[in-house]
Amino acid sequence: MSNNNLDPHNTTPTNLESFTRDEKYMLRCIQIAKNGLGTTAPNPMVGAVIVFNDLIIGEGFTSAFGGAHAEVNAINSVKDISLLKSATLYVTLEPCSHYGKTPPCADLIVKMGIPKIVIGLKDPHEKVAGNGIKKLEQAGCSVHVGILKNECEEHHKRFLTFYTKKRPYIILKWAETADGFIAPEATIRGEKKKPYWITNKRSRQLVHKWRSEESGILVGTNTVLADNPQLNIRDWTGKPPTRIIIDRTLKIPSEFHVFDGKQKTIICTEVEDTNQFIGDINYKVLNFENLLPHQLCSLLYEEQIQSIIIEGGCKTLEGFIESNLWDEARIFKGATTFKKGIKAPKIQGVIKEQVQISTDQLTIFKP
Repeated sequence: MSNNNLDPHNTTPTNLESFTRDEKYMLRCIQIAKNGLGTTAPNPMVGAVIVFNDLIIGEGFTSAFGGAHAEVNAINSVKDISLLKSATLYVTLEPCSHYGKTPPCADLIVKMGIPKIVIGLKDPHEKVAGNGIKKLEQAGCSVHVGILKNECEEHHKRFLTFYTKKRPYIILKWAETADGFIAPEATIRGEKKKPYWITNKRSRQLVHKWRSEESGILVGTNTVLADNPQLNIRDWTGKPPTRIIIDRTLKIPSEFHVFDGKQKTIICTEVEDTNQFIGDINYKVLNFENLLPHQLCSLLYEEQIQSIIIEGGCKTLEGFIESNLWDEARIFKGATTFKKGIKAPKIQGVIKEQVQISTDQLTIFKP
């Protein structure tokens, strides 16, 4: 892969000859669905394509949460709606069958008379779970399910993990030096609390892009105390993630960036004295004597946070690794060396991808 590609996940097959016609249109659904990444949650980022006589006459993806679903946007994009009665709708996920922020998509599909629907995946959400397919079939539609199933599962991994495992999709991320350190010893740092960079600017920009794609970002106390991070997306555009900070005894000073009020922040603590709480920050009291990663997963599920990127520190990362609570690990190896400091976590998994980003190497693991 070229090191000029800023996003190692933004890959589209170049050899389409081996794909069937239905698969090619489903690939297009997945491609356009990515436009909703980071904005649709808790709704899934669905893509939809409408085809008439082997020509795409409409397409759409899920709007930001509260807006129209992909099927609605695709139907609304068709200039001659009379063609819908002879068209095929392709969609990455089963059309919804219930009222939420918007009316059921299955009802609209039936109303518009679309005779054939090709679906990537059945929706695991309890309010859908096959009911959308059933409604379409009862209306006389021809429904085909499971086209590019694996690719659609990968695309919808956040949504599927959230509703099947009752926890967010968990991405571990860290940068380590060429000699295997995640942070330098305290004597190397200056007096001002700020991040000590291991990676280059291109890698750091990519991390900000990743942050814009996830619902939450999680760090431990020591990372905040050492780096005073902002945990925002200042090097990218988009919606900043909810900050989740582990601060068992409320050590973090109130003047630190995480209390700036610029994005939603949750502090996880064992302190129950509300007089120690700051402003509009959302505090959650946990039992630190029990398995913390499991408690955090339950909390984030309750908070409707479908995905998180965990950026440190070592203790926090290792807690999730030891609990086997992770779905992906994105590890940068920089060219610098520390010789002394905090050793990077150890992880065992399958290498799915390796990308060279200028002087840095990015390795992506799956369990």
